[in-house]
Amino acid sequence: MILVTGASGNLGSATLAALRVGGAAATGGSRTPGEGTRHLDFDDRTSLDLTGVSTLVLISAGYAEDDQVVGRHTALVDAAVRDGVDHVVYTSVTTAGDHLGFAPAHRATERLVRASGLPWTILRNGLYAELFGGLLMWADDGVESPFGNGALAAVAREDLAHAAAAVAANPARHRERVYDLVGTPITAGQVADRLGVPHRTIGLGEYRRRLLDETPGLLPFQPPMLVSIATGIRHGFLDGTAPGLTELLGRPVSDPLAKAVAAASAARPEASL
Repeated sequence: MILVTGASGNLGSATLAALRVGGAAATGGSRTPGEGTRHLDFDDRTSLDLTGVSTLVLISAGYAEDDQVVGRHTALVDAAVRDGVDHVVYTSVTTAGDHLGFAPAHRATERLVRASGLPWTILRNGLYAELFGGLLMWADDGVESPFGNGALAAVAREDLAHAAAAVAANPARHRERVYDLVGTPITAGQVADRLGVPHRTIGLGEYRRRLLDETPGLLPFQPPMLVSIATGIRHGFLDGTAPGLTELLGRPVSDPLAKAVAAASAARPEASL
């Protein structure tokens, strides 16, 4: 049995769906389980029952401070060792993402997985094209961003889900492999051109101010995390390509520009009216 954590989230649910379409025996785990999924709460070790699981797809439990994220992952890896899981697949962040504010939690988890004694595969995922488009800010008749002319080797979330499913369905083939799963570089200007609107660059200080003063609901760790993405893209740290995703998919990657345009378009103020 394959178990995918974070089954209520976007990547986890898409990975589970891809596995089931491919005919794999798979289930999901979530703190808010639905029909056909298990209750797994990373903050409650008593809920972490992995009995009968052969392959664990550990979708990163982000949205918290690094120590909490690593603590959650430690609890699940411990449960995997205890319950005899045969292989762990971890969704990390792209190698170039070492410059990002949330990279340390991923790299620490990679160490945990390697040190567990269990067979493992690390999927170093690039940033979502959907995220890139969603971070553009609508203003007057165009879009603004802190990305400047920098490019992001963005990836469609669905492609990453299919890659994770391909590995989980045949884990022995990918034992002790690290895959850098990045896509085709795109820029905010290209997204704006597809939308038929102008793009204006704002400074990183202004971006941070807007996050702190004008974006309700952000948790304390999120503004610096988002600024780290912005400066990484702006200064050319996240535009490198690699063949890993195409190899796992067995086909060309999806067009990340189209995904980013769709996400930006959905965020347009009049789109929500």
